[in-house]
Amino acid sequence: MSKDNINDLMLMVLNFRNERNWEQFHNSKDLAISLSLEASELLENFQWKSSEEAVKENKENIEDELADVLIYSLLLANDLKLDVDKIIKNKIQKNEKKYPVDKAYGVRTKYTNL
Repeated sequence: MSKDNINDLMLMVLNFRNERNWEQFHNSKDLAISLSLEASELLENFQWKSSEEAVKENKENIEDELADVLIYSLLLANDLKLDVDKIIKNKIQKNEKKYPVDKAYGVRTKYTNL
């Protein structure tokens, strides 16, 4: 996804929110709480099922809940004046150092144990 696409999504989310005058309810704390709650709702789709069963039975709901997580993530980034493209690239660079390919390839070990 290009930076333009991320910016387009951000504008769409902000326009939706602003048309409803919901900005007054969106502060960093409440956005972070909402993000966590939506992530929990996403997880609920997988509870007591294999990944395959969950996706087969709940794909549309998984899509909706994942969209909610992404929307709240964008709103939180906007509230904190963070450049989504930049923070993701920075995190990938940090992870590349923590998980070098020669040590992390094909293993699920935490970086502190590589």
